[in-house]
Amino acid sequence: MDHTATVVGQLARDLVVTVDRLPAAGTSAAATGRREQLGGKGANQAVALAQLGVRPALVAVAGDDVIGDVLLAQARADGIDTRPVIRRRGALTGLIVEILEEGGDWRYVEHLPPEVLLTESDVEAARSVIAAADAVLVQLQQPRAAALAAARIAHEAGRLVVLDGAVEDERILAFADVLRADAREAKGLNRETLAAGPSLLALAEPDGNALIWPDGEIKIPLGQGPVVDTTGGGDSFTAALTEALLRGLPYPEVAKRAGAASGSTVAHVSGRPQLG
Repeated sequence: MDHTATVVGQLARDLVVTVDRLPAAGTSAAATGRREQLGGKGANQAVALAQLGVRPALVAVAGDDVIGDVLLAQARADGIDTRPVIRRRGALTGLIVEILEEGGDWRYVEHLPPEVLLTESDVEAARSVIAAADAVLVQLQQPRAAALAAARIAHEAGRLVVLDGAVEDERILAFADVLRADAREAKGLNRETLAAGPSLLALAEPDGNALIWPDGEIKIPLGQGPVVDTTGGGDSFTAALTEALLRGLPYPEVAKRAGAASGSTVAHVSGRPQLG
């Protein structure tokens, strides 16, 4: 039986410009490449889930502009249910610009104003979609009230709740089954965090990824493949981890599959996964 997931997070226009090196102030340089595509953490995770065989829905905000039309058409082509996406009247769809230098150094310039972030009422309007999914992925980069509402709705419906990001409101941990955090977000997280609610921590570390659960842990070293662009590696990790948990795989296999998905994504330019 196919599994379903609802992703609660960001949708944006993703513009990736590659350069040999950044020009000095007051000068210009030619770009060596350019990509414009569906992006944002929520959309990236939903794309990855679809490529892994999970049927995803996306709860996010797009503007009512033509860019929103184009991105939602792409999301539908990717197999994502976009019906829960809110079209905010008068708003421009979010934009994330990545400038990627040869060697992998990157800089982001983002235009993600409040009107393209989820509100608590947006989440409540998507209650039925959230409560019906087998798994709900909640991105903690969204406003606290929205993230808390999504996690609570999913938890009360008995769904697998996967949090992704830095915990700013510890009340949300009581609704979580899994907490995934990158190296910056993971500061202060350890086995004691499990007592607050989650049954599994997935923590990125400089030399690998650690999975910690009440009676064990495992660490998967980083792969030996090339790292071209680290953007989106965590999103693919989270999606693959969710898919493996839905399949009931043991934690060592979950860690292996999640690490492989992340390694595949960082091996090419841009955060768009290529897992299928």
